[in-house]
Amino acid sequence: MHLQVLSTAFWRNLHDSGVMMQNVYTVAQVNSYIKNMFTQDFMMQSIAVKGEVSNCKYHSSGHIYFTLKDEKGTISCVMFAGSRGGLLFRMAEGQQVVVNGTIDVYERDGKYQLYARQIRQDGAGALYERFERLKEELEERGMFAKEYKQPIPRYISRLGVVTAQTGAAVRDIIQIASRRNPYVQIILYPAIVQGDQAVGSIVNGIHAMEHYGVDTIIVGRGGGSIEDLWAFNEEAVAQAIFDCPIPVISAVGHETDTTIADFVADLRAPTPSAAAELAVYDIDQFEEKLSEYAYTMRHLCRTCIERDRNRLGNYQMQLKYLSPANQIREKRTNLMQLEEALQNSMTRKLSDKRHRFSLYIERMKGLSPLEKLNQGYAYAADAQGRTVCRIGQVKTGDKLQVYVKDGILHTEVTDRQRLDEGYGYGESK
Repeated sequence: MHLQVLSTAFWRNLHDSGVMMQNVYTVAQVNSYIKNMFTQDFMMQSIAVKGEVSNCKYHSSGHIYFTLKDEKGTISCVMFAGSRGGLLFRMAEGQQVVVNGTIDVYERDGKYQLYARQIRQDGAGALYERFERLKEELEERGMFAKEYKQPIPRYISRLGVVTAQTGAAVRDIIQIASRRNPYVQIILYPAIVQGDQAVGSIVNGIHAMEHYGVDTIIVGRGGGSIEDLWAFNEEAVAQAIFDCPIPVISAVGHETDTTIADFVADLRAPTPSAAAELAVYDIDQFEEKLSEYAYTMRHLCRTCIERDRNRLGNYQMQLKYLSPANQIREKRTNLMQLEEALQNSMTRKLSDKRHRFSLYIERMKGLSPLEKLNQGYAYAADAQGRTVCRIGQVKTGDKLQVYVKDGILHTEVTDRQRLDEGYGYGESK
């Protein structure tokens, strides 16, 4: 509206002075003039505008472009990357926000827009600032560190629940926990989760569960506005959760809601229903796992028994083979085989020797004088037993012994006569 008044006055002055009829201005000159008017207006340099977020776009450069609207109008807005420190939450369509910044003209397009320096949610800005300050403080104190997170027990017998006695949260927890494992005992502390007495009630509930000695504690409530959930953003509740020796699951609001209790707790569940599923193990899955383990154990036992039985059989065979009695039998059998081999070798040797002896006999028979005598031959020997082969070995009057087949003839040489050369003999000397 302020822009419209200025523009009207500008053109009226031009018309009254007669300049309009005399000069023609460029678009850039007009836009520059209007921009200068915005710059000189102190209110435009620091203004807070309230409205609903629309067409919100996070650019890859880090800039945020969006539109503020209400039931009667809209205004274009931009927050540059360098001003993102003034934004403590992620903007989304439909949020009611208050934007602090400067209204100026973008000369190239001839458009005016709101350049945001700080954005806070309408009606909850102070709470968000308080939330961020406490979050930063507790983080610096190490209360969010993973080193202090306790593991959630896999199997529990007692579940502590700190929440309102009535409402969807407690019903969902009881229903899901009972369905997953009906043997788990659920101990409910009916806490006040909203209002001035909520902080003390929640803290007392956590201490009560420590006294009962439950295995796991669920602290939470159903969804609501930031004001409804604020008790779980108080330092006293955060300190009680941090100091609790029992693992704590935080289940506050819906999945998009985040509280200080979520950061301090050992585990955050997006909803109370999810907290019950995380805290209570499904007994059907447990029994199914047990069946699988039993089958695997039986199979492994059978395999081990069969393997050991085979190994025992091998040991029995080895023992039987290596036993003294078996060794004696083996040695005796070996000796019998050696004895048989020796006898066979001796038999072969004797047979071979007999055969060779027979050959020698036959050869000796062929060379024996007696055999010649049997064929009608005879040989003569002198008185000294020397064989007489030539007539030159004897003289007339010598005594000779003539061997024939069946005896010896004693003779005396009365004459010597040399055979004719026609018979193939030479003269004896």
